[in-house]
Amino acid sequence: MPGQTWKEELSGRTDPQWEEEIDIFEGQVELRRTGKIDEKVFAETRLRRGVYGQRYDNGKRHDGFAEQPLAFADKPTKGPDTVWDAPGMVRIKIPFGGVSPEQLEVMADLAEEYSDAILHITTRQDVQLHYVHIEDAPDLMRRLAAVGITTREACGNSVRNVTACPLAGVCHTEAFDVSPYAQALMTFLLGHPDVQDFGRKFKPAFSGCEHEACGLVQMHDGGFVARMKDGKRGFKVVVGGGLGPVPHQAQVLSEFTPEEELLPEIQAVARVFARLGEKKNRGRARIKFLVAKLGIEEFRRLVVEERTTLPHDDRWTAFLNDMPHTRGEPVREPAVLNGGARPHGFDAWYATNVYRQRQEGYAVAMLNLPLGDLTSDQTRKLADLSREYAGDNLRTTVEQNIALRFVRESDLPALYEALDAVGLAAAGATTIVDVTSCPGTDTCKLGIAASRGLAGELRKRLSEKSAQLPQAIKDLKIKVSGCFNSCGQHHVADIGFYGNSRKIEGRTVPHFQVILGGQWQNNGGSYGLAVGSVPSKAIPDTIDALTDAYAQGREGDERFQDWTARMGKRSIRELIKPFMPVPSYADDTAYYSDWSDVREFTIGDLGVGECAGEVVSLFGIEVVKAESQAFDAQISIDDGDYETAEDLAYRAMLSSARALVRTEYIDVTEEPDDIVKEWKNRFFDNERFFDKYAKGKFGQYLIDRYANPVASATRDDASRRVEESQLFIEASHACEARVVAEVAAAGGIELEPSANA
Repeated sequence: MPGQTWKEELSGRTDPQWEEEIDIFEGQVELRRTGKIDEKVFAETRLRRGVYGQRYDNGKRHDGFAEQPLAFADKPTKGPDTVWDAPGMVRIKIPFGGVSPEQLEVMADLAEEYSDAILHITTRQDVQLHYVHIEDAPDLMRRLAAVGITTREACGNSVRNVTACPLAGVCHTEAFDVSPYAQALMTFLLGHPDVQDFGRKFKPAFSGCEHEACGLVQMHDGGFVARMKDGKRGFKVVVGGGLGPVPHQAQVLSEFTPEEELLPEIQAVARVFARLGEKKNRGRARIKFLVAKLGIEEFRRLVVEERTTLPHDDRWTAFLNDMPHTRGEPVREPAVLNGGARPHGFDAWYATNVYRQRQEGYAVAMLNLPLGDLTSDQTRKLADLSREYAGDNLRTTVEQNIALRFVRESDLPALYEALDAVGLAAAGATTIVDVTSCPGTDTCKLGIAASRGLAGELRKRLSEKSAQLPQAIKDLKIKVSGCFNSCGQHHVADIGFYGNSRKIEGRTVPHFQVILGGQWQNNGGSYGLAVGSVPSKAIPDTIDALTDAYAQGREGDERFQDWTARMGKRSIRELIKPFMPVPSYADDTAYYSDWSDVREFTIGDLGVGECAGEVVSLFGIEVVKAESQAFDAQISIDDGDYETAEDLAYRAMLSSARALVRTEYIDVTEEPDDIVKEWKNRFFDNERFFDKYAKGKFGQYLIDRYANPVASATRDDASRRVEESQLFIEASHACEARVVAEVAAAGGIELEPSANA
């Protein structure tokens, strides 16, 4: 009714508990505005409500309240009463990616009214709205809650969104539909007291198949693969997976957990993690570190022991008696695709974007969304088309797309035309053209390089020549992260990238580390490793070189992962080596800005600072040794010599640390004791090695390995040490940039802060 607030209008139409929680949050927003809650306390509160601070076009990073009004020209503003100077991001939880037309329409309205009229699909099947003002968040949450969606625990040290295969329920090879179990797990754990005291986040995933990509359970904190045993439903349960800076493969907790034990078992896992997981050092606080520390056998014993102490909860099995309705019903009777006329472009779209369901006469139509974005207008049209052709059968995907399910095959041409009319009929879904990207420097406060800018450029170039690409190239996965945290899932791509930077002639140049050989299949079965850092502007040419070599050199139907293994790291590095040098600023200024950003990505010219010039030169020469040792460690892994690989990776960290020390103390020896002592004294203990976000965790890698030599390294030990050494070297580059800035400042030369600072 006119004059009513959203709180008044929606009262009684929402889960009472959700209403109360949103009311409490609204009160906390007001208390923060008036300075009655400390920002650190409020930050944890808003994160648990799904509200992030975000980064902006001008490169400044914002978090919490401040005084200046929003200055982002084409984004919504609230006027002089704004309490949060730079609006943030709201993440909306979409369990197993299941979303209805009504929910889409509400999110479209919210994006238009409170955001920039863009819905962004994430790699965890969530929806994100950017540029939302903090005072609008409670009403936004109320309107979502009225259609059964929450933002609670979409961020923060909590159980994040429960993901699942978007083909669950229609797949030809699944054991059974995992969607109801994913919904039950999310409902059970949402706000549960046993998941409120984690040191870090916990990400669950469900898969209906063992060997397909499906839910990518191997890279999750908790993963559940559907299995049948003696006619009974259950799950293979894995724990301790994760990507991030140093990826871990999940370990098997249970080969078969009956469906009635699914919830109590994960509750027991949560209690063990909450009790024994790291709380002080965030860099070691994920469950993967606890599993690695204890070993899977001991962790399993603790979970079994914990299970026996749990008080009975009727919710453990109640959902089995009233299985949540997740599949929806088709709106039309099945009918196969006939031989009638097909619209222009339909055949190319059909070849890549359509999956024939196990239900005869029905298909899944995949919407290939550029960078995971769609507008409010497109979203409303999609809701209408879903009602007409597919009912409630929509799913978001971890590849940032949307799947329309239970479309009868004979309706596909008409659906294609309708999608094409609103710009949603791009072909190439799940192919090399469909590049996945995290937000990167567009909005993420941790972004180093423009992952979305690079992904957009690659998508454009690959789309232009997709018709000429051989099928083996079309089938490749490319994934881009703006930093080492792997939000773009670069570790499980055939070709992955994560953002970093290098100092060239006193200027900061955006780069991407090239990761090759990850495995998307087998639920993210193995991770790729870095082979070299390439300037951002040279990445498209690098892609061309790699794919051309693969197309010409593969044997039979050899997969890209197998081809890279057969070629070997040295040969692969030779392929990308021509693209690694950076031309001088005078020869090509394009290298000194990032994709989709006209500004120069630079910390300025050092001018006459000869001392600074010597610092750069000395470090640049000596750190090459560290990079070579880290690369040789990968060669040793390929050769099966894991002890040598682990030792080389450790020595790479020592060499990198020594290169830093020698910028200040030329006489440091090559003895580990001397290097670690001097490095700790000069860079770590005084926190000069720390950056704003990773703090000292990359430096801790060297300290931990120095204090705890490895007696007998496994492949996993070696792989993790290589990842650690790469991150330590990157942190050393960033630290060296800050050292140069210190020297320049002492000499009166003003520099902008480094992108890594």
